[in-house]
Amino acid sequence: MASLGTEAEQEPLLGHRTPGSREGDVVETEEHYKSRWRSIRILYLTMFLSSVGFSIVIMSIWPYLQKIDKTADASFLGWVIASFSLGQMVASPIFGLWSNHRPRKEPLIVSIFISVAANCLYAYVHVPASHNKYYMLVARGLVGFGAVNTDEVQFPQGNIDQVAVVATNILFFVVLFIFALFETILTPLTMDMYAWTQEQAVFYDGIILAALGVEAVLVFMGVKILSKKIGERAILLGGLIVVWIGFFILLPWGNQFPKIQWEDLHNNSIPNTTFGEIIIGLWKSPREDHSEGPTGCPIEQAWCLYTPVIHLAQFLISAVLIGIGYPACNVMSYTLYSKILGPKPQGVYMGWLTASGSGARILGPVFISHVYSYWGPRWAFSLVCGIVVLTITLLGVVYKRLIAFSIRYGRIQEKTGSE
Repeated sequence: MASLGTEAEQEPLLGHRTPGSREGDVVETEEHYKSRWRSIRILYLTMFLSSVGFSIVIMSIWPYLQKIDKTADASFLGWVIASFSLGQMVASPIFGLWSNHRPRKEPLIVSIFISVAANCLYAYVHVPASHNKYYMLVARGLVGFGAVNTDEVQFPQGNIDQVAVVATNILFFVVLFIFALFETILTPLTMDMYAWTQEQAVFYDGIILAALGVEAVLVFMGVKILSKKIGERAILLGGLIVVWIGFFILLPWGNQFPKIQWEDLHNNSIPNTTFGEIIIGLWKSPREDHSEGPTGCPIEQAWCLYTPVIHLAQFLISAVLIGIGYPACNVMSYTLYSKILGPKPQGVYMGWLTASGSGARILGPVFISHVYSYWGPRWAFSLVCGIVVLTITLLGVVYKRLIAFSIRYGRIQEKTGSE
């Protein structure tokens, strides 16, 4: 059994013949193999350009939202970011079915057209006289609807382990959930903790995400080599542990507190006398000139008065660890899922996986924006750590079932033959 498990984890994701195939099985030709790889590389380029656009937008959503509609708060930010994934989740199964029964160019062209139109709408959401935040919500939802992907249709054979499919979707959901909430909270967190202006937050957080992108590329190259030695499941487990450490480091501690944003107060009274000494020590004159508006942790967030600051070094170390764990978990989830499906038609199944990731990108921003706004980073990141622990437990339970389709099908055939 152990040797079969090793084979399953080390088999190539794409190849001329599925390991364990028998005489009479369908084998792709050399020409088809090369043509498929050309299509895959074009798809990679498309996804890369789409990701670049997404990264540019995600850092500026919070400042943009504040500028176009003063009534928008941090909790509404979560809904705006989630609307992208809601649109993607609705569209993914539809486009998956479409790609299984029609030429795959059709859904791809339609999705690109929707994306272009939606981004144009997003660019002009500042034009209406009122309700601008809702126009942004709709625009981001349409962008997500057009951001779905198509996959290669293959030949059916045998039965898929549905438990492994469901478990992998849950694991992928959590992985995307974790990173979605991290990228959502990045700008508000740094503005609150370090009193950065909107311009500074967009610039510095953009640099941080760019660095994490470079780090992710290195991780992708590293896990490809490492997976041949220890297998995808072990890397997925290790990645989750690294992510847990990253969020645990983010928990606030110490006796240094963030600067309080006083400018929104109508008077100089202290709303909570219990923390009066702390507040007085953090006092900053409301008459200071802020060309870009007030900075610091808003007084409306009561936790700002008693929650220690997350030190910059603490934040950067956490970002590095999350930047290692997330891409490792992401690529291993995709790889395991594809191997579990084997040669089955993957359009609908991949639609489910994309929908699962989209669901994570809906709930992640909404979850973190509300918990962070009302309870602060200590509760928010503690809950994330708890979610990761539960995920690691799930992975341990289904660990032995996350094997390649060919290996599982081979075992079933061996068992049937022996009987």
